[in-house]
Amino acid sequence: MHTLMVLYRPPADREAFNRYYEQVHLPLAQKLPGVRAARYSLAVAAAEGEPAFTAVFEADFDSPEDMAAALASPEGAAAQADIPNFATGGLEILHFPARTS
Repeated sequence: MHTLMVLYRPPADREAFNRYYEQVHLPLAQKLPGVRAARYSLAVAAAEGEPAFTAVFEADFDSPEDMAAALASPEGAAAQADIPNFATGGLEILHFPARTS
C-alpha cells in the first residue's frame, strides 16, 4: 500500500475553505483512479498550541506507480489545477509506503 497525504495550512477564510473543499474539491479528488481508500478531516488539531495544518486528505494506492498514474491522469490534473481556488494558506504533499504495526 502507498499513501498520498495532503496537509493544508490555515486558509485566509476557514469557512469558505471548508465549504469549497467539501462541495467542489473533494468530489474531484474522489475521482482519482486506482484509489483503494480515502480519508479526510477539516478538524486537524495539535497536541499543544495552534496546529501548522488545519485539514488533511489521504488516499491509499496499491503502489507508488499507481499513485503517479492517478496524479498524471485527467482526473489528477483537474484536482491539482483546482488547488489555487481554495488553498490560500498553501499545502504540503507527501507520499509514503504505508505500514501497519
